[in-house]
Amino acid sequence: MGTNLHIQADLLDLYQLRVIDVLLREQSLTRAALVLNTTQPALSKTLARLRSYFDDPLFVRVSLNMEPTPKALGLAAPIRLILDEMQMLRCSQVPFDPRKSDRTFSFFATDAAVVVMLPSLVKTLQSQAPSVRLSAVQLEEDHLHAWLKSGKVDLAIGNYPALTQGIRRQRLFTAGYLSLVRKGHPRLPREPAPDAFAAEQHVLVSSSGTGHGIALAEHVLQAAIPASQFTARVPSFTAAAVVAKHTDAVVTLPSPLAEVLARELDLELVKPPLRLPRFEVAQYWHERFHREAGNQWFRSVLHQRFSANP
Repeated sequence: MGTNLHIQADLLDLYQLRVIDVLLREQSLTRAALVLNTTQPALSKTLARLRSYFDDPLFVRVSLNMEPTPKALGLAAPIRLILDEMQMLRCSQVPFDPRKSDRTFSFFATDAAVVVMLPSLVKTLQSQAPSVRLSAVQLEEDHLHAWLKSGKVDLAIGNYPALTQGIRRQRLFTAGYLSLVRKGHPRLPREPAPDAFAAEQHVLVSSSGTGHGIALAEHVLQAAIPASQFTARVPSFTAAAVVAKHTDAVVTLPSPLAEVLARELDLELVKPPLRLPRFEVAQYWHERFHREAGNQWFRSVLHQRFSANP
């Protein structure tokens, strides 16, 4: 199968092979068109040509999905091999000059990481790579591995222990938690007693998509504070801080973000009297792009700017 496909690839272009690869992963014309940055009608035309070439339907609509035929499943491994080989060839031949590049680097991060890191990153790019752009993206964590593998996202920043197969990681720093309250809060001092802390109204940040460490902290907070004292649950750290600014509610956040928001929103920092876990922030990338020059440069910038031990 592998040898035949290498011969057939002379008659196909790499884009057509990538169409099969993406459809095998996404099993949806709509999602595949987004990944390939094309229109659904154009993708349908390419699929029609591929069906004619291989004399097989390749993908059959079943309910809402495009299910691969046995022929398409048999093509998966040799197509992946060809695309990986071409990616490695490109990576070894194309230099990366940050001063001349106009590339956009995409990274997956929570709003906490964006608020803490983006100002410093933008400042670095303005001096080292004036035409390079950044795109912070949000997606379902379940899709993160696939997006890193495909190159749709260059890096992920945070704490994601489930990212393992084919994924490399590099530790940046560790951190804990601090709480925020409005200036002049009528009851809470800088280091409140556990009972006084638990008696206040709190805003809880949902752990969905925020990483393993944040989920553990959420469990500790919910165990220590009565459910009736959680006045709101929000999906965003910064939204929770804004609520705290305008009410007497308390919000507990990762300490690097809490320090930034205390300064920017004129809030008071409070040491939460709880045994909250420390967590590690790392950068993650797929093995396929480990030697890609642009990815290497972007990783080095992040490590130099944010590593506790550069």
